[in-house]
Amino acid sequence: MRDRFPLLVVGGLLLTAVLTTFLVRGARRNAFADTLSTYRAQEDGARALYLLAQESELPVTRRMADLRIVSGLGTPVLLAVEVSGAYEDDPDQTALAAEPDAGLDDEHVPRTGFNAFRAAALDDDETEQLLTHVREGGSAIYVPWGSRENPVLRALNVKLFKADTTLPMRTLVPPQPTPYTLGVERVEAKVQAYLELPETAVPVLEDERLGMFVAAVVPYGQGRVLVVGAPELAMNQALARADNAQFWLSTLASMGPGPIEFDEFHHGFTNERSVVDFARRYGLHFAVLQLLLGVALWSVSLKRFGRPRPPPESSRVGATDALFAMGRLYREGRHHGFSAQLILRGLTQDLALHAGLPAHASADAVAHGLRERGRADLAQGLEALTTDSRAVTRDTDLQQLAERAARLRQRLHSAGGARPSPPETT
Repeated sequence: MRDRFPLLVVGGLLLTAVLTTFLVRGARRNAFADTLSTYRAQEDGARALYLLAQESELPVTRRMADLRIVSGLGTPVLLAVEVSGAYEDDPDQTALAAEPDAGLDDEHVPRTGFNAFRAAALDDDETEQLLTHVREGGSAIYVPWGSRENPVLRALNVKLFKADTTLPMRTLVPPQPTPYTLGVERVEAKVQAYLELPETAVPVLEDERLGMFVAAVVPYGQGRVLVVGAPELAMNQALARADNAQFWLSTLASMGPGPIEFDEFHHGFTNERSVVDFARRYGLHFAVLQLLLGVALWSVSLKRFGRPRPPPESSRVGATDALFAMGRLYREGRHHGFSAQLILRGLTQDLALHAGLPAHASADAVAHGLRERGRADLAQGLEALTTDSRAVTRDTDLQQLAERAARLRQRLHSAGGARPSPPETT
């Protein structure tokens, strides 16, 4: 084991360094949140979109609960929220995403820090509740990531076609005047997927040169869903271009009624409060690291490195000489009775803890308490030693009393009821 200890130390240090790096990167302020989360202030976040709508006095809020209960639900906004059951209808399109640049061309949403474990996809029950909400007259905004098909798009009869990743940033224009593009002349964003729409859909944005649709409002039942195939359009870095900000203001204002709820539950944020959530949101990683360092130092302080070393010869000889000197003083002064009482007092204090009494309790009270707790053997031995301690007058008697007290201490943790006392205690 001693030969492996250096390897264990090196491995522990490497593991600590990896976990520390992971924690610091995940708890970095404004970078702790997921891609297209309204909490994320980095270039690929959507914090600017949320603040823009809030400052424009639109009824926006963040939703921290799942979509299984949609009573009172306003207009949910799903930005890069993955859906369970997604599949690639045309595998050849996936080849365009084989070499992602900055994550925008990948078919999977890039995760940051702890979000890789906490972010959840829209499950089947939530998908059904969302579609029911729209079918009964509600509205929703869905910005899918990538070009894979999923149950939501299949219900809307919308098909995605992967955009060529080699194309530069696209210029998008409204194909016809609509309330969703009020005040919008052109929009600039990188497109991930183009839309194939049903006949009842209302196109909102199309590629100026290719003539392919990028955003559209799709009726479903009595409600409607806005589908956008360019998730970069909602990112912080894109709002300053052209009429991108105006597009979102017009769209959000036209998709009411009710509050506009940006879904954060599927980005890893819930109503539950914990130290981990505060660390992820407010950058408490230094406090966490201090706690881990304290635990590590405490663990190391309990570890003995190497074999136990004997005390120095001077200390051992000195302690032995002092013990012999005290014994000789007691013998020469004939303090055998006093020594016996000291032995009895120490034994009584030890037994008092097991009798549920204070350490200064008398020997009779301790014996009575031991009997009530089913340790009549200890009570009998204590009473016998109490009687015999009064008759100690020689070194031999004192030695025998000390041996009997030691044997009685050894029986403190014995199981079962009282045991027969040794011949010396009868």
